[in-house]
Amino acid sequence: MVQDVFIACYKKYEKIDEIISLKSWIFRLAINKSKDVLKSSAFRKVVMNSHLFTLFLSKELSPEKDLLKRSEEEFLSLSVLSLPVKYREIIILYYYEECSIEEIKRILGVNPNTIKTRLSRGRVKLKKLMERWGYDGEQA
Repeated sequence: MVQDVFIACYKKYEKIDEIISLKSWIFRLAINKSKDVLKSSAFRKVVMNSHLFTLFLSKELSPEKDLLKRSEEEFLSLSVLSLPVKYREIIILYYYEECSIEEIKRILGVNPNTIKTRLSRGRVKLKKLMERWGYDGEQA
C-alpha cells in the first residue's frame, strides 16, 4: 500500500505545483488506498478468514473485565476483613501470605488441627457473608 502511494505521487510529480497542500494530499491518497485494500475481496479472503488474528489477541484482560476483577477482589478483601479476628488471621496467612499450616503454627503458636478447623469455619463464614451481601460466586 505504501508503495502504491509513492507510485501515485511519482506519477503526479509533474503536476505537483497544482496541488495546494502536499501533506494533506498524500494523507488523503494513503487513506483512499487503505480503504481500497480493505474493500478488496482478496483482503477479505486472506485476512478476515485467517487465524492470524488469534496470534495477536491480548493476554491482558479487557478494561471491563479488569474492573470487574478488581471490584470482586476488593469485595472479597472487605469480606475477609469483616470476619472475626481468629478466622481472619488464618485466612490472610493461608491465602494472601501463602503460608503453610506449619508456618502458621509457628507464627501464631496454635495447634495445626485448630488452624485447619478455623480455616474451614472461616471459609464457611466467608461464603455465607458474601452470599448475604449478594455475591453469587460466578465470574465474568
